[in-house]
Amino acid sequence: MSKLHSNIILIGMPGSGKSTVGIILAKALVYHFIDTDVVIQTLQGRTLQDILEAEGPVTLRKIEEEALLSLDLCQYVIATGGSAIYSHTAMAHLKQNGLAVFLNVGLKTLKSRIRNFESRGIAKLPGQGLADLFEERLTLYTTYADITIDNTRLTQEEACEKIITAINNISGNP
Repeated sequence: MSKLHSNIILIGMPGSGKSTVGIILAKALVYHFIDTDVVIQTLQGRTLQDILEAEGPVTLRKIEEEALLSLDLCQYVIATGGSAIYSHTAMAHLKQNGLAVFLNVGLKTLKSRIRNFESRGIAKLPGQGLADLFEERLTLYTTYADITIDNTRLTQEEACEKIITAINNISGNP
């Protein structure tokens, strides 16, 4: 993989598989792995849900942007929070040294995977449901994606294989 694409940035809705696929992908590529939701929680000393309840989704998105802009990584698989795509500045920063892979999952599958929508720490507006959030974010995910993987029916290992194949196609590797 070229230096230009030394990081793999996983983007997608909560429940799309970014963290679980990311760990497996990092092992397969012999890369490091980082989950930006964990970075935020560690820096803040509180959960995402605690931030949302105390300060709201706009503050969480600002904290997320600051955390993403602080990253200076090489050879990492980066699992971003689902709302990372709201910051053009943060996404441009991440993409300077990486490829964005959108793990796309259908709404029906997301509904079956996310059982704790109201308490999961998802940066959403009050009263905003999963379908509304999905529709709002879909355009942003596709805008930033260099690669899109339909992860609706794939195992984690199959998703990794598809990502690696797509990266090799972009990089010109067999």
